[in-house]
Amino acid sequence: MGFASEFKEFAVKGNVMDLAVGVIIGGAFGKIVDSVVGDLIMPIVGKIFGGLDFSNYFIQLSGPAATTLAEAKKVGAVFAYGNFLTVAINFVILAFIIFLMVKQMNRLKRCLLYTSASAGRSRSRTACRPATPGCRCRTAVSHPGSPARRS
Repeated sequence: MGFASEFKEFAVKGNVMDLAVGVIIGGAFGKIVDSVVGDLIMPIVGKIFGGLDFSNYFIQLSGPAATTLAEAKKVGAVFAYGNFLTVAINFVILAFIIFLMVKQMNRLKRCLLYTSASAGRSRSRTACRPATPGCRCRTAVSHPGSPARRS
């Protein structure tokens, strides 16, 4: 098998394509979070703390005094803690959104119903039980030990 055909086989595998789609969507989602933080959240936080722009919070470590972060970076080393604060808020928002997505996926996994025995699949998956906290399954299939639910 040649190099080109091996690469083609690798590139069209399902996992590689899923990863590529995830990276592209993640990049676009990151830009949305950057915009939410930079255009919506930080101006409100800045207004609360006296109308200051956090992106211009810095300590100049060398060179002549500058008034903006861009000018300070041109002249020398800069400790840009305001920029770090903005990036940290981006991270917290992104981590919170991912947490909500994982929490939702876990809830849906808990609500899986037994597969039908006629389909020849095993019943190894956990079933939704009426006592499962947060379960909002709406199905006509009966849960083990309970009457049929209506949709």
